[in-house]
Amino acid sequence: MLLKLLALCLFTFLIYVPIAEARIRHYKWEVKYEYKSPDCYKKLVITINGKSPGPTILAQEGDTVIVEVTNKLLLENLAIHWHGIRQIGTPWSDGTEGVTQCPVVPGDTFKYEFKVDRAGTYLYHAHYGMQRESGLYGSIRVSVPDNFKEPFAYDYDQSIILTDWYHKSTYEQATGLSSIPFVWVGEPQSLLIQGKGKFNCSSASLTANTCNTTNPECSPYTITVIPGKTYRLRVASLTALSALSFQIEGHNMTVVEADGSYVEPFVVKNLFIYSGETYSMLIKADQDPSRNYWMTTNVVSRPPNTTQGLGFLNYYPNHPRRSPPTVPPTGPIWNDAAPRLNQSLAIKAHHDFIVTPPTTSNRVIVFLNTQNRINGYVHWSVNNVSFTLPHTPYLIALKKKLHHVFSQTPPPEGYDFVNYDIYNVSKNPNATTSNAIYRLGFNTTVDIILQNANTMNVNNSETHPWHLHGHDFWVLGYGEGKFDMNKDPKNYNLVNPIMKNTVPLHPYGWTALRFKADNPGAWLFHCHIDSHFYMGMGVVFEEGIDKVGELPSSIMGCGETKGFGKP
Repeated sequence: MLLKLLALCLFTFLIYVPIAEARIRHYKWEVKYEYKSPDCYKKLVITINGKSPGPTILAQEGDTVIVEVTNKLLLENLAIHWHGIRQIGTPWSDGTEGVTQCPVVPGDTFKYEFKVDRAGTYLYHAHYGMQRESGLYGSIRVSVPDNFKEPFAYDYDQSIILTDWYHKSTYEQATGLSSIPFVWVGEPQSLLIQGKGKFNCSSASLTANTCNTTNPECSPYTITVIPGKTYRLRVASLTALSALSFQIEGHNMTVVEADGSYVEPFVVKNLFIYSGETYSMLIKADQDPSRNYWMTTNVVSRPPNTTQGLGFLNYYPNHPRRSPPTVPPTGPIWNDAAPRLNQSLAIKAHHDFIVTPPTTSNRVIVFLNTQNRINGYVHWSVNNVSFTLPHTPYLIALKKKLHHVFSQTPPPEGYDFVNYDIYNVSKNPNATTSNAIYRLGFNTTVDIILQNANTMNVNNSETHPWHLHGHDFWVLGYGEGKFDMNKDPKNYNLVNPIMKNTVPLHPYGWTALRFKADNPGAWLFHCHIDSHFYMGMGVVFEEGIDKVGELPSSIMGCGETKGFGKP
């Protein structure tokens, strides 16, 4: 009897004592403008607690992250998106102004609270206007649960964010994009590696007070390595415009993770990376330890009129500021699309971590990406419709049944497949604007076909990185030319497709995605190039809105939500 009682007590103890307890990670941020010189040129930069990039959020799978953000921008609203975090159960914390919340006005403090439900490499960045490119961004690194073994080994872990950098303010850029005649933002002045770059101050008539290459703020970014050790480099891109190539002189890089999913490992000399993507790569510090090596990043898919981004891989105990004895390696040929497509095709799910997609979908939506004119203004469009945000955020309007605040006419789900010529400037470049959304059946499977085409410039088709909020999707395939609804689905990868949240649409090509509409909320799907989204390149999906919990009053206060949630 005593043995039975002891066994029962032990069993009860095992039930009620957790093996590992999820934690709360609490951050308090002040967001404000400060004068900084990230590429040696002094300009106003948005900082978080005085820094750009902002603090890295460190958490473990299952933790709850709380970020209290105080807007001290004085004259500017803000919103912060947690890029790659699915916000399951907390769609109001997605941080997408106009979709999931009203913006945070100057002087206010807003609390974002969400669960990081899986390990991986993620990002955060501004999601108000074109604010992201002013410096409001940073890394989210979510570690695996205790006792979980990843499918690769490494000694040290390092995060790097690649960005491009403009000297003109976002207001100047947005005004040009919204003007007649149209004023394009042009190519960025610099490329930054973890917030550091080097603009050629002698290239313009600039005073030392404005541009100073001896400023320590723009000294090359350095990663120090110990010979013989293996490093996990979490490389992400948050460029405003540029597709990039990243390389480390003399070192192979083994890709092992993409957007939080484990990859069947493959080796690259240079990594092609598009805005919104994250990768983990393993490098071994196995080269001559008596010297340092270049880290470089270059523009691809556009004429390279931007200074190359430079950093140092510092082999300890060499001085971290000791310049490598070689010339920085040049990147790949900017207009050679074949290697970029080949890398996209090479990314498969790790054989031990395959999430098998549904074999069929309930709905197929084709999105033709085009450049258009509307009343003389230049826009980007999807199926000839340029997206605009309503004054009342969709999540609130849908939950409160404010049907009149956005168009109820369903947007088009395709284009004239037979007659549209994707290789030439459209004979009729005119389009329309709309704030209508796509209503998805809850728990249904949806296929998205992204179809690229010629812009309004002859012989020109641009790379578009598309990012989906609130979900991961299976990447079923890529192709060149016009997608064939009868033939191409037969070649989908349904065996080991990678799951991602951001994917490139290559010039004159197509990309096929599949996802489950299983996360109640309103979710943005858009081109991650700042100017393209500003000019209308995006859509919104609604799913399971009746299953969304009570909305916090903190997300309200704009449009028709003024006074909502207040006694």
